[in-house]
Amino acid sequence: MNPLKNKKIAKFLAASSVAAALVAGLGACASEAPAPVAEDKSFTLYAGRAEELVKPLIELFTKETGISVAVRYAGSAELAAQILEEGTNVQADAFFSQDAGALGALSQAGLFKTLDSSITGLVAPEYRAADNTWVGVSGRSRVFSYNPAKVAAVPASVLDLTKPEWKGRIAIAPSNASFQSFVTALRVLDGEEVAAKWLAGMKTNAVLFEKNGQILDAIESGEVDAGLLNHYYWYEKAAEIGADKMTSKLGWFAAGDAGNLVNVAGVGLLSDNTAARTFADWLLGDSAQKFFTATTCEYSLTGLPAAAGLPALGDLASPKIDLSALAPLAATLEMIRSAGLTE
Repeated sequence: MNPLKNKKIAKFLAASSVAAALVAGLGACASEAPAPVAEDKSFTLYAGRAEELVKPLIELFTKETGISVAVRYAGSAELAAQILEEGTNVQADAFFSQDAGALGALSQAGLFKTLDSSITGLVAPEYRAADNTWVGVSGRSRVFSYNPAKVAAVPASVLDLTKPEWKGRIAIAPSNASFQSFVTALRVLDGEEVAAKWLAGMKTNAVLFEKNGQILDAIESGEVDAGLLNHYYWYEKAAEIGADKMTSKLGWFAAGDAGNLVNVAGVGLLSDNTAARTFADWLLGDSAQKFFTATTCEYSLTGLPAAAGLPALGDLASPKIDLSALAPLAATLEMIRSAGLTE
């Protein structure tokens, strides 16, 4: 392993901010996943999701298994950079990431242990690593949120948002990890030139925000006509004020468009600690899957029905992409900076 290469990757990854979405939604059922008996009774977890979300999940895990967890919370990109720096001397036993890109970067560096196929097999191939080094545990879709009084129809493609008629009307959050993963997907699916041209168009047309939730609030207040965000922010707002009081609606672009990217939160193992392996298995079991669908209105990846009001995961017009291909964040971050969308 080349330490200079890892430091370079870590430098770029650390620059990426990750918005850990806390959302409240509608309940759903989940399926059982078998969990091995752990010889170890504790493990250390690097968690790239918000403490407000993960802490009750960890407490539920400890209550059900008796396993204690020492958790370090930070952004997924920051923790991925830390793990790359630590290398073979990594201080954590497992990594719970908000984003497949961070998981893919560590998998490419050879830092993950192999997960049992009996567990990864519960998830469709497109939501896990081909070599079983990481597995998705919950899913989220990128969406086009809009005010129907100001936007007559959802554009056919996210690329259409560079047209002059969208100037000052479309909101994005370029420093957000989900946006950055989408841009990486755009690079992979449509090429570097198309992605660079789209970002230049966003520099001209877009109103910039730091977080997805701020974008939704701006649409609701009439500050902007539309925005790009993750689906569950709308359901959090609807739970707060009532769906009938929402101004905005959600839409998807034409089938296969990069703007419809479905990304995952997932887990990878960094050691042979059996308690950590039990945790990875537990995340795909009944309790954790119910937690995700009921608390965040994310998609279950084990084939369960979507929460009420959501289209089924299999019905989403998402692009066909290997989520491990989202690993090269460094070039994406530089491209976004070069476009003048971040500092």
